[in-house]
Amino acid sequence: MNKKANKVTIVGKDLICPVCDHDEFWTRETLMNTSGATFLGFDWANKAATNYVCNVCGYVYWFLNKQ
Repeated sequence: MNKKANKVTIVGKDLICPVCDHDEFWTRETLMNTSGATFLGFDWANKAATNYVCNVCGYVYWFLNKQ
């Protein structure tokens, strides 16, 4: 991986991978597409989720941005 992996804390708890027990993740943002918005060409209006990807095995956590 060429992405920078870091330790992550969510609501005061350290994130640990449930698959390999690693504790460093890299981050990406993903749109939570809905069929209606996609059909109308409004994908940009969908909500986003923050993903934390385990730097060892690739397990992905999804957290919805509560805005």
